[in-house]
Amino acid sequence: MLARQLVRESPRQVFGDTPAVLGDALTDGVNLTVWRRQLPSHIADFAHTLLALDEPLAESLTVEPDAHGASHMPTLAAAYQGIAGHAGFIADVAWLVRAFSFLLDARRIGVRLRVLDKSMCPRFHVDHVPLRLITTYAGAASEWLREDAMSRRRLGEAAAEPFDAALIEQLNAGEVALFKGEKWQGNEGAGIIHRSPLAAPDKKRLILTLDWLA
Repeated sequence: MLARQLVRESPRQVFGDTPAVLGDALTDGVNLTVWRRQLPSHIADFAHTLLALDEPLAESLTVEPDAHGASHMPTLAAAYQGIAGHAGFIADVAWLVRAFSFLLDARRIGVRLRVLDKSMCPRFHVDHVPLRLITTYAGAASEWLREDAMSRRRLGEAAAEPFDAALIEQLNAGEVALFKGEKWQGNEGAGIIHRSPLAAPDKKRLILTLDWLA
């Protein structure tokens, strides 16, 4: 018998206007799902006001949702409780944690909230995690590539990265994305290729990431 070579289909990305689209991240062959939402004005205003304070912010905590998916994060951005919209912002983060928890049946979630004034990951790369939620509350959002826009074998090489802006996709502030990484079973070699935006030093970002820990 002739050996049969199985040809793997290119990973695809799914977009939607409701949070239900996030569930498509569990589908084989999908390495990115994006909920194309617009932030409520009071949350967007809170995020922009926080950035305008020009203060450093880098908070990390591990959350263990209860049986109902509720998460308690009393210390998250606690120093900014006096800014209008703080309660709504915290409620939004809690909702995202709950949705992420239910989607993955996660017992522990890593929460990181940061103000960034430079690219943390300036080169296109893949994440060595199963699944990561990323949303930018204010400022430039993450950039990503469709398959074949760059050779996976040359990830990390500046000379191999596309310079044609038409090949570089970018999320919008407020959108919620699930980035499937290399450690998702069945997604080996197909993690979504992405990077931090190449923002100017005076253009800060407020970004939230959620990681599935257990």
